[in-house]
Amino acid sequence: MSMYTTGEVARLCGVTVRTVQYYDTRGILVPSELTDGGRRLYSEEDLKRMKIICFLRELGLPIDSISQLLSEENPGSVITLLLDQQEEALKEEIGERQEKLDKLDALKKEMRSLEHFTVESIGDIAYRMSNKNELKRIHRNMLLASVPFGILEWCGILLWIFSGIWQPFLLYAVLAVPFVILLSRYYFRHVRFICPECHTVFKPKTREALFAAHTPYTRKLTCTACGRHGFCVETAKEKETETE
Repeated sequence: MSMYTTGEVARLCGVTVRTVQYYDTRGILVPSELTDGGRRLYSEEDLKRMKIICFLRELGLPIDSISQLLSEENPGSVITLLLDQQEEALKEEIGERQEKLDKLDALKKEMRSLEHFTVESIGDIAYRMSNKNELKRIHRNMLLASVPFGILEWCGILLWIFSGIWQPFLLYAVLAVPFVILLSRYYFRHVRFICPECHTVFKPKTREALFAAHTPYTRKLTCTACGRHGFCVETAKEKETETE
């Protein structure tokens, strides 16, 4: 019967000698023989066992789980449970890594959009990213609230054009004023802006913000901290730290 030294087992299984020795100390790969000089010798069965251990380690199973599996008289009752647990752990790890990749991609896009990048800009981007979902929710609520009024507007216009009945359009126009006011109040109550100069997150004066020039994600405002007047970046209000 062939016998293998620690080095030969390590070479055949693609691991280090220290790994083979470590498995011996953990009791999951005990050598079949020891020479008079204390040298470990492994049998063919030991080599097969080592290859099984390496395969399970490649799947990510921890040493304790492998030890439990190898010590079972009926391993079939345990292996499915261990594999299911490892599958869930790997899926969770993949999800976490994908989330990190998404954040890296978003950070790179934000950096490319900046005219002047500084270290402090990373803090601004991090703040915006942490509130990104909340900002989307605010925009979605505003859009959903606006859809019925948009439908009423077009119905009123079409009715006026094709039938000459103008009263529904007038009713819409009367209702539109308080609706726009309420919608604007909702928006400015839930959003804040980041000054690119001093990086302060601030609430602008409502009158200035209402009539300020703007793009989809910026608005030309006066920073309440440093007084800079220019385009500031939109973000959601930090609920945990801001109270009114």
